Amino acid sequence: MQFDDDANLDTSEVQDVRGSRIPGGKATIGGGIGALIALLLGLFLGVSPDQLGLSTGGESPAPSSLAQVRQSCRTGADANAKDDCRMVAVVNSVQDFWTQEFRRRGRAYTRSPTVFFGGRVGTACGAATSAVGPFYCPGDRKVYLDLGFFDDLRSKFGASGGPFAQAYVVAHEYGHHVQDLMGTLGRSQDGQAGANSNSVRVELQADCYAGVWAHHATTTKDPQTGRPLITSLTAADIQDGLDAAAAVGDDRIQERFQGRVTPETWTHGSAQQRQQWFYQGYRTGDMAQCNTFR
Repeated sequence: MQFDDDANLDTSEVQDVRGSRIPGGKATIGGGIGALIALLLGLFLGVSPDQLGLSTGGESPAPSSLAQVRQSCRTGADANAKDDCRMVAVVNSVQDFWTQEFRRRGRAYTRSPTVFFGGRVGTACGAATSAVGPFYCPGDRKVYLDLGFFDDLRSKFGASGGPFAQAYVVAHEYGHHVQDLMGTLGRSQDGQAGANSNSVRVELQADCYAGVWAHHATTTKDPQTGRPLITSLTAADIQDGLDAAAAVGDDRIQERFQGRVTPETWTHGSAQQRQQWFYQGYRTGDMAQCNTFR
């Protein structure tokens, strides 16, 4: 995955609270092996803190600062060289696409910031730690991302990694934002789990939406330059995305962490399902083909 070296990055779409102190109490999760399994299954993609039983403990979000990314992430060349800047560029590209896609469909897209955090963060959905993994909070309509998760994606989940595997994670979370704007995200809040649950269907649809963005990534034009921000996306990049999707399938996670597969507790879908729906979006480039609720 390559970015236009001369493109200007919009750092206003990223907030950086790494190193900030979060006042108040601490996030808690219920004890017992069931809670441990829930945490393992919630380590990746789209699980807000309240879904995992985290309490706010009276915390409030720390002030955000863009100083770090503003100084080092200015151009596409920076995105090609640095992980932080790559995430800024991916956020820009994803939101440029959805802005244009919603406009094409006669709707308005509300742009959502990504918050970089480390260790712990306060959100409108409650206080969360890095153990929760990347997530979207509908309460404040922000994506939360600890960049250290990408090391876990390789070391704990066995993904091959690569820049596009990281981009897939971000695009999936913005898939939840699209669902929030479309009114479908709430279907996952029925408290049900299992292979055919709405929770799984919501996650698979977000995977499909990530694939839709990937289909259009090299043709979506930067409003400032009139040129695509992403200039190259190879078959190997897409394979990295498919590999990441499989690595975080419920069956793969359960096999790795508990030694057996229990479909009745699934919340995100199997490795095969996640790959299938990401590729469905990538192959068609059409969000109308992402109806996982049929």
